[in-house]
Amino acid sequence: SPTDRSTEIGQLISSYLVREKNLEDHTIHLLFSANRWEHVPMMKEKLHQGITVVVDRYAFSGVAFTSAKENFCLDWCKQPDVGLPKPDLILFLQLSPEAAAERGNFGHERYETSSFQEKVLQSFYCLMEDKTLNWKTVDASKSIEDLHREIKSIAEKTMQEVQNKPLGELWK
Repeated sequence: SPTDRSTEIGQLISSYLVREKNLEDHTIHLLFSANRWEHVPMMKEKLHQGITVVVDRYAFSGVAFTSAKENFCLDWCKQPDVGLPKPDLILFLQLSPEAAAERGNFGHERYETSSFQEKVLQSFYCLMEDKTLNWKTVDASKSIEDLHREIKSIAEKTMQEVQNKPLGELWK
């Protein structure tokens, strides 16, 4: 899931995503960011201990989704996440919106409409133009086994490359 739904902020986000609660678009974007910031101390602690942290989605997902909405620009959307721990690797699992729609449970949460997903995809492509970040695109239509093998290989290579590198800050 894109957010830790166990915190108070997470519970608010969860009720928004399942359409129990309506929240203004700027508000929900900032709540998603706040939910990420809640985890920074724990993430930094783990990283300093030499533990690899894997995050399902991250700031990029939040930015891509909000910027796909009317009247939002990429720059405004990035601002609340400036300074978050910078990932050493961002894996983008590419799947056509049509293929995604064929998968189970599609359409049950907000944002799961194909036209909106197309706009989100365009936002992701804009974010991928940032050469200060290590984006790797993976074909998500492969079998789970092949996908697992490819991701594991990319992750292990990256972990070796960044072993003694200091922790960076996102978009700084």
